Amino acid sequence: MFSLDRDARSERRMPLKKIILFVLCLLIMPQAVFAAHKTFSPLKVKAAMLVDMKTGRILYQQNMDRVIQPASLSKIMSLYLISEDIETKKAAYQDLVTVSPHAVHTGGSKMLFRAGERYEVLDLIKGMAIHSANDASVALAEHFGGSEEIFVRRMNAKAKELGMKDTHFVNPHGLPNKKQKTTARDIYVLSRDYLRRFPNSYKIHSIERFAFNDMILTNRNDLLHRYPGANGLKTGYVCASGFHLVATAVRGDTKLMAIVMGAKDRRSRSEQARMLLDYGFDRIGPGRGGTMIGG
Repeated sequence: MFSLDRDARSERRMPLKKIILFVLCLLIMPQAVFAAHKTFSPLKVKAAMLVDMKTGRILYQQNMDRVIQPASLSKIMSLYLISEDIETKKAAYQDLVTVSPHAVHTGGSKMLFRAGERYEVLDLIKGMAIHSANDASVALAEHFGGSEEIFVRRMNAKAKELGMKDTHFVNPHGLPNKKQKTTARDIYVLSRDYLRRFPNSYKIHSIERFAFNDMILTNRNDLLHRYPGANGLKTGYVCASGFHLVATAVRGDTKLMAIVMGAKDRRSRSEQARMLLDYGFDRIGPGRGGTMIGG
């Protein structure tokens, strides 16, 4: 009996090579898993998303339905409506806009107009998209809506039409207001449709700086000159919500959109978005995981 038991144990023994390989796998696997996910545990923001723009796959999300003030990401909706009116020939880039006293006295980031001055629509669009100018936002809202209030009603109607379920706008620029709200998911829906419908917008959003009235106005999106393939889209900040960035980038056939909302500072929002884009370009591929959103 003893001999038979010993033989049985001997047959069940794992060969030495297999034992070594098994131990090595145990040592290596946790490191590999950690390397793949170490940047997302979690991101240092209030909300975030990473989406493959070609398929609509969500590659990463963090609190994407958390309600938060949009800050200057509101300007994406303003630019959407302006682009829509230009596309339908209701207006043109060369049209002249008269700057009102109300626009001049708008706070925050500015192009520094004087009341009564007239500028082309295109220059004011650049001011909004690149320098996040609030005075330009009001001037364009008044020009395209007849008044700021009417234009904001159009913004909310378009948000409803696009399916932005948790969004409400109070102004065309995003200056603080407790009633103004959105989510990372809604900002993705808006940004996706804006860029799909008006792809030439990339040409404006990717400009790093432009000259206006003896000033050089720079783009607030730091990734444009630091991240290969970055080509948009918009930054935002108010104290109540923190620093936001919708960052788009393309490499070959891969197009990604990273959304970070509520970063602690300008540098952090760029760094968190860069980490998302790096992850996406490293991991994206046919048939890989992710939840579908939109189409």
